[in-house]
Amino acid sequence: MPTEPTTKRSWRIHATTGSPVVVTVFALLLGLMVGAVVIITTTPAVLDAWRGLFHSWSAPAHALNVTFDNVGAAYRAMFTGSIINPPQLWHSLVTGRGWTNSLTPLSETLTYATPLVIVSIGVGIAFQTGLFNIGANGQAVIGGIAGAAMGSMVHMPSVFHLPLSLLAGVAGGALCGAIPGLLKAYTGAHEVIVTLMFNYVTYAFLLFAVLSTPFQQPGQQNDIGRTMDSSAQLAPLFGAHSGLRVSYGIFVAAAVVLFAWWLLNRSSIGFDFRVTGANPAAARASGINAKTVIVLVFLISGGLAGLAGVVQVASTTHYVDGGFLIGNAGIGFTAITVALLGRNRPVGIVWASLLFAALGVGGRNMQSLTGIPLDLATVIQSAIVLFVATPLLVKEIFRLRGTTQGSLQLATKGWGS
Repeated sequence: MPTEPTTKRSWRIHATTGSPVVVTVFALLLGLMVGAVVIITTTPAVLDAWRGLFHSWSAPAHALNVTFDNVGAAYRAMFTGSIINPPQLWHSLVTGRGWTNSLTPLSETLTYATPLVIVSIGVGIAFQTGLFNIGANGQAVIGGIAGAAMGSMVHMPSVFHLPLSLLAGVAGGALCGAIPGLLKAYTGAHEVIVTLMFNYVTYAFLLFAVLSTPFQQPGQQNDIGRTMDSSAQLAPLFGAHSGLRVSYGIFVAAAVVLFAWWLLNRSSIGFDFRVTGANPAAARASGINAKTVIVLVFLISGGLAGLAGVVQVASTTHYVDGGFLIGNAGIGFTAITVALLGRNRPVGIVWASLLFAALGVGGRNMQSLTGIPLDLATVIQSAIVLFVATPLLVKEIFRLRGTTQGSLQLATKGWGS
């Protein structure tokens, strides 16, 4: 009796059981399809081609050709702007020159993804415990201020200066996270409201720090903080002469991923976190101190957010200003959707961060080459998260079979599932 190939059997098992990995892949495809629809309905050249559908016998073929050309050009620009440009790579391989141009897209994606991985893991740890840390952006701001202050106002050799700057960022974020943690544990204050409103406090403190304190850049009247010493900066991985911005912060992010995996899967504290998130009543019955868990979660989550903030500063601008991580640059808010997309697991969060970073970096290249607004990348991100959050819909669209009860639990239980 012939045996079924291993690859085919693995695909059949995952597809028929509605594996979370398969559901996520299909959600990505649906998100790209939504983006294609947006391109088709908003691009003047495509709309003009379809308006002349009945002008001649060749009009339908022309309309389809224009449609595929525009959608293909947009997604090709996103890919080449965030991952690699194959012709450019081939040129570098053949001639040995132009490696900076070949590797810049991937370098920019990794540069954006590095702090996003760190802060998203912090948010994911809180979500797994059933707590909603909506203040990660403010915690990252405080971490960036603390790390930049240590890196610019204290002077010492790099072997001490860089670790102390990173630890200062962790301490700043942890302190910022401890406040809502203590309020939640001992007063019952809702963590969503407290952390969300605390963001505004941190933004006000940011402006105060860069305008009214010794931390302001000497000789400046603008809202710019001091520049970190070179001994406290995370240097470019391939050297400053390479032109590639990806820094040694990527190893900090890798260490955070390993720490989070160990914490959640191998430590007793992580077990308490997961039990509390899965079943608070069972956690209380087993003697787990809920107050201690809440405070520890916010300390760790806030500390990682603060670390992300200082990594962002030490890797890129080397100073903070009045707009640091505020508005669309706020990685703390993106981290919420990244943690959801990665199902609050460290490895899943890494892949989700890379995807969001690629969409953001590639979207800018798409806008410059095709004129399609950068907002399309946000549309695709939002659509992907929507489909990931509604796995029942994805399973119905692609006819993935699985247990209905498990699907309902996944779709309705929430971020801590």
